Order: sequence, then C-alpha cells, then structure tokens
Amino acid sequence: MEDLILDIINEFGYIGIFLLITIENIFPPIPSEVILTFGGFLTTFSRMNMWKVSISATMGSVLGAILLYSVGRVLSIGRIYSFVDSKIGRKLHLRKEDIKRAGKWFNQYGNKAVFICRFVPIVRSLISIPAGISKMKMSIFLSLTTIASFIWNIVLIYLGRVAGKSWHNIVDYIDFYTSIVIIVFLSIAIIFGAVFIKRRFIKNKY
Repeated sequence: MEDLILDIINEFGYIGIFLLITIENIFPPIPSEVILTFGGFLTTFSRMNMWKVSISATMGSVLGAILLYSVGRVLSIGRIYSFVDSKIGRKLHLRKEDIKRAGKWFNQYGNKAVFICRFVPIVRSLISIPAGISKMKMSIFLSLTTIASFIWNIVLIYLGRVAGKSWHNIVDYIDFYTSIVIIVFLSIAIIFGAVFIKRRFIKNKY
C-alpha cells in the first residue's frame, strides 16, 4: 500500500495528497503519516510548496470528515433508539438511558472531543460520526476540524521536510505512537465491556 501511496503523490502532486487524505479519513488504516511526511520530503527538492501541501491535505481532511459527519446525521438518535428496542438490542441488554447518557456527555464535551481527537490516530476520523449523530452545528464542526487538522498536517509535513531523505524515520515513530494509542483504547474497551457484561448479564442471573 505504501508504494501505491508514493506513486500517487509522485504522479498527481497536490491533487494526489488531497484525494489520499480524503480516503484516509474515511478508511483510517491508510497511513496519513506516510502521505504527509513524504509530501514534506518532496518540498525539499521539487516545486511542491509546504503550505500548499498543508492546504491540500487539510482540504482532504475536512472533506473526509464531512462525509463521516453526514453518516452520523443519517444514523440519528431515532434510528439508534430503534436498534436498542429491536430484538438484537434487547438481547444485548442495551438501554435508551445509555444512549441518552452518551449524548449528554457529547453535548457537554463534544467541542473538545472533536478538536483533541484530531490528533489521535484512527479516532481522529471516527469522531466525526458521533458529532453528526449529536447534530453538532456544522459551522462549529468545520471550524474545529479545519484548525486541528491543519495543525496535525503541517506538523507532520514539516517533520518530513526537516528529516529529508530520512522521512521514513518519522513514520516509524508515528507508527509506535499509533500502536500505543490502539493498545490504550483496546484496554479501555475491554474494561468497559467487562463492566457492561457484569452489570447487564451476570448480575441479572442472580
């Protein structure tokens, strides 16, 4: 996949970066760090400009975020409630109170979550969906997404530029950071899953 990414950037320049980052936001496993750091490296010897690369990447980030935000809007609270009331939802012991609690949390901390999560691999893309579900104002969503995405993009592009031919070392560091993030989120998910099962399934047997 990495070779394909590099070929696209070499062939299409700014447009290639825009399209790749857009796809990366929809399909998180595509490594944005490769796209951005290599884009930064290209600015050291080609006609590509660091600011234009940053703007292209940010436009891609925003477009991808809007698409996922739209998915969240389509889901809507009503559809989620319908799933909770369905046969599967009842078997999973889901409750509307859980959804309301999650919605209340997002309404209270949603702005901070959307901004901060833009700096967290994988989660930076997925955070757009709950933002859409909660019907966060598009103007606020776009502002937070644009600012945070631009910071993330330009930092990696700059690091790629500074590293030069050693740009791949930056990718290795980001991969390590991503691995830690995944482990942390999996650990949290396991803990919450265990607590949920204990409260909803095991407890009900006694």
